[in-house]
Amino acid sequence: MQGVCRREGAGVGLSSVLVPYASYLRVYEPLAAFPEPERGRWYRYAAAGAERTAQDELRQSLADLLPVPPVPVPVHESRDAFVAVVDGVTHVCPWRTRLRGWLALEELTEEFPTAVLDAVLPKVVREQAAADFAAWRAEKPENADARPWIRSATWHVPVRWFTLFDDSEREYEPAGAGESKQPVMRYRTPMVQARRRTARGLRVLKDSLEEGALIDGLVDVGRWLEEFHPRSLVELDYGGLVHVISQERLAEDHSATDVADALAALRDGDGDRAGEAYERLTDRWRAVRELQYAS
Repeated sequence: MQGVCRREGAGVGLSSVLVPYASYLRVYEPLAAFPEPERGRWYRYAAAGAERTAQDELRQSLADLLPVPPVPVPVHESRDAFVAVVDGVTHVCPWRTRLRGWLALEELTEEFPTAVLDAVLPKVVREQAAADFAAWRAEKPENADARPWIRSATWHVPVRWFTLFDDSEREYEPAGAGESKQPVMRYRTPMVQARRRTARGLRVLKDSLEEGALIDGLVDVGRWLEEFHPRSLVELDYGGLVHVISQERLAEDHSATDVADALAALRDGDGDRAGEAYERLTDRWRAVRELQYAS
């Protein structure tokens, strides 16, 4: 599948410092999936050649945490998006930074003790953000079920994400090779393929393993994919991780193949081969996770 993705470009007034720790799973919907007047706005946005990046968004988010009190969720929703033109069709992946900020804040309150949260974000700030989210959800019927086009993870790529892709869809550009001169590591596939692979993977896991986090996580991803237009594109982007993983390791990274091998082995009842493939995968990403503790 041939295409051009508008990607790297520094935002005006934003730092050039690289933020290395986030990876992304994105859905790009065709313009036809958006109702008017939003469709017209995204058409004009894409035609203008706007080139904003995940790094731009991360830098802005970090800048919002510097004031006292910090601003964990933007006051206004982002009007930026990623744009991909594939086979002559324009696809858009809205940032929806405000919505994602609210959802991320909800996850933080579930994952960390109150004492830790209070040290990072004062209780009054969290309560105000929660109140704003509740008010926004009640403002319009469509807000109640709003979902982001982007999911993110820190210091790793979740194993379940690789289930959606085939190694033939892997795109690796070392530093200096692409238009941006930054390394790129990503997979991109049509929505129909992502859904089919998710369903197949779930069947294998449910037939071979007990219920657990891996199955629950893939079920959650599958439900998320069902929310989008069937002619969408799905992209896994290593994002800022390409700046902390050596180019040699990136070139040798075929995590989607390891996941496919593990699933095929489970389907064949070969537990040893499945364990070997899974061990390769976990060893690779354990080394990446440990980088967050490096000085």
